[in-house]
Amino acid sequence: MSRATLDQMIEFATTEVASQDRDKLKSLVRRMAGKWPQEKALGLAFALTSAAASFEDNLDDKEKQSTLGQAYRLAALVAADVLAIEALGNCPALCRDLLHYWRRVDPWFLDDRAQ
Repeated sequence: MSRATLDQMIEFATTEVASQDRDKLKSLVRRMAGKWPQEKALGLAFALTSAAASFEDNLDDKEKQSTLGQAYRLAALVAADVLAIEALGNCPALCRDLLHYWRRVDPWFLDDRAQ
């Protein structure tokens, strides 16, 4: 993954987290995986974590609990799915592998109602 691509992923995630739009956050991971299918899947977790971290000092407590908590939670769930994919032999896991995994094994990220 190039630094420029990772920067684009972080910028995209930061914009979505900054919006504090719950609907955008619900679908953020799926949209990112679709936007960068050839990139390493851990880049998604890193981008979400970076986005959340950039706002920690700028949001009040109530906003932090909701927006940042959801961003960190999504990053952790992505990392868990990446570990599962890599345990199955796909190393390194790519974003397209996440999309396939979600369709076949764990559709949670594909269902906005579940988030």
